Amino acid sequence: MPTIELETATLDYADSGGTGPVVVLLHGPLLDHTVWDAVIDRLPGMRCLAPTLPMGAHRHPAPHDELTNASLARLVAEFLAALDLTDVTLVLNDWGGAQVIVELGLAERVGRLALVACEAFDNVPAGRPGRMLARMARLPGGLALQAQLTRIPAVRRQLATGMAAQPVPDELLRRWFTPSRDPRIRDDLRRFSARFPIPADRDWSSGLGGFAGPALVAWAEDDRMMPAEHGPRLAQLLPDAELVHISGAATLVPLDQPGVLAHHLRTLVARPVPDRRARA
Repeated sequence: MPTIELETATLDYADSGGTGPVVVLLHGPLLDHTVWDAVIDRLPGMRCLAPTLPMGAHRHPAPHDELTNASLARLVAEFLAALDLTDVTLVLNDWGGAQVIVELGLAERVGRLALVACEAFDNVPAGRPGRMLARMARLPGGLALQAQLTRIPAVRRQLATGMAAQPVPDELLRRWFTPSRDPRIRDDLRRFSARFPIPADRDWSSGLGGFAGPALVAWAEDDRMMPAEHGPRLAQLLPDAELVHISGAATLVPLDQPGVLAHHLRTLVARPVPDRRARA
């Protein structure tokens, strides 16, 4: 797997190596790039890249990054620039960082945007699992205890309850939870998670109105973490958005319905991007 050294972090990333349109896929906390494997397999010909961000399932400590939503948005922008990626279709699931990227004016390399069952508005961190993670991060020794408990299969399954409509394979859960047993990785997760919830008066989502490119909002019908009304609200904010509802899926749509999601992403990629001069 390729690795790239950026100013504040070293990232592993999957790269399908296709020669077609570039699709960059981002994950949420305590997950890594493997959440996208089945979707990438269904996008032949495209160049799909999926970096593992420092959110707790990463392998390279990131002590020089402040690890906030804003700093991770800048890290994604740096990743795109370092690989000289342009006209990118940026896809996010679970984490709401695309909204921060647009808000901070870091979307110059992004031509299309897909928000897939992700944090938005006042739902940061998302749902009960996100709030529990934030509490554990603020509790002395909380994440260390969680890391030890995830050695038990039943605990791993319980922590993933509600994330997917179907049981998450245990090999994925082991992969996602094992890195946090490293105190350095766990400290990164603590620094990121302990900052939440965001202040009630801070609305990253409102900046989406400044993104003029084609957009997809894909919302899961069986989601317990992302409120059903947030999908339509996000689609209304984006000037050129298509809203789709995906049945048989919870938050981790890439695991539950990879074929359906890949179909909608192919449709999104086929949509023309407005001339940047017209968007300026």
